[in-house]
Amino acid sequence: VAIRSRTKVMKNKLAKRKGRHTGHGRRQGTKEARTSSKLLWLRRQRVLRRLLRKMRAAKKIDKHIYRNFYLRAKGNQFKNKRVLMEAIHKAKAEEVKSKQLREQNEARK
Repeated sequence: VAIRSRTKVMKNKLAKRKGRHTGHGRRQGTKEARTSSKLLWLRRQRVLRRLLRKMRAAKKIDKHIYRNFYLRAKGNQFKNKRVLMEAIHKAKAEEVKSKQLREQNEARK
């Protein structure tokens, strides 16, 4: 039994990790077969939900904001974690602003 070296295989794997040899001509399966859209959806949902849970546990968002954003994430409104973070910060700023306006109105009365 001849022993065959794995050097070329390792070298090719390293190149592939860098993104080489993955052009149109090298692709056999469909886009869906290579990475299913369901898997991408699951990954995204898990990332977004994990972030929401973490923020709720750290008392950065209350249960109402949590529920609102959880359902919006489920409804495909946030394409990634960064977009969700921006939306949360915007909502929190809006809440603070409305609270200040309410207090000013109360002070006027």
